[in-house]
Amino acid sequence: MASVVEDERVECTVTVCRDCCCGSPAKHPGVDHDGQIERLRAALGPEHRVRTSLCLDVCAQANVLVVQPTPEARRAGARPVWFGLVLDDLVLDDIAGWVKAGGPGRAELSAVLELSVITPPAPERPGTDGVGNPG
Repeated sequence: MASVVEDERVECTVTVCRDCCCGSPAKHPGVDHDGQIERLRAALGPEHRVRTSLCLDVCAQANVLVVQPTPEARRAGARPVWFGLVLDDLVLDDIAGWVKAGGPGRAELSAVLELSVITPPAPERPGTDGVGNPG
């Protein structure tokens, strides 16, 4: 029961891809990749979780981040929103502002922010190697 209460205190969860392409100075040398995470954490505070992940399989759209809805919004049908090509502090700040306003299912995306929304990769099928090839 305590874990349910704890989950209710966390608003949105922001997952920032930091693996082969996302977060790579070789791919995007002009981006402060560590600074992006620090900026998000500072902007969102402790009520929103910011975490990093291994490859999210949309390397062509690096840097990628995913905003998961609050538990309440998720129960009401909201789904995660994927953002790609997050290479600019202005885009990062817009995403942080949207998350603070409620995020998926609770706040409307601005027209400018909609331009950064990407389609998530297809779910991995059982019996494949993760990219669709027989395993």
